[in-house]
Parts: sequence; C-alpha cells; structure tokens
Amino acid sequence: MDRIIREEARLIILRALAEQDDEQLNSELLRVTLETFGISRMRAWVHGELAYLAEMGAVTVTEAGSVRVAQLTELGARHLARNVAIEGVKRPSRPEA
Repeated sequence: MDRIIREEARLIILRALAEQDDEQLNSELLRVTLETFGISRMRAWVHGELAYLAEMGAVTVTEAGSVRVAQLTELGARHLARNVAIEGVKRPSRPEA
C-alpha cells in the first residue's frame, strides 16, 4: 500500500505544479494539496517525495528556509502528457477516461 500511495502522491504533485502559471509550488502548499486527496503526511515526507521526483528528473527543487520549492521540468510535463513513463510515478489516465 505504501508504494501505491507514494506513486499516487507523486502524480498529484506533478499535476499541482502543472496547474500553476509558473509551474512551481512550495512543499507546504504541496502537503496541503495532498491532504485534500486524503494523503495526510508531514512536510518531511513531502520533501522525500520531492527528492525522488528530482532524482528522476521530473522536478527541480530549491531550498527556501524551512520549505522546498519544486518546479516542474519538461520531463515531468511529458509524463503528465503520457509521452513518457517515469518509474515510481502513477501513470496519468487517458484524457477521455
């Protein structure tokens, strides 16, 4: 179950970033976003997921005080468009699904 939650959370994070005009959010706002989807975790857990996504090339992460700011990369956007599949990130549904 933990793997499924992490894969789902990573997809939610990428989608939340894509919805922003500048494609970036800080880790606290991402934590609150995940909570609205029933994934209630501490900020440190979100930092771990951001580190994973950064390692996979889906986001870049910048430290800003006690939060981290994530920005969607081209690879992350391509995953959301279903042009590539990033290991450990839930595959988005087809648009018509």
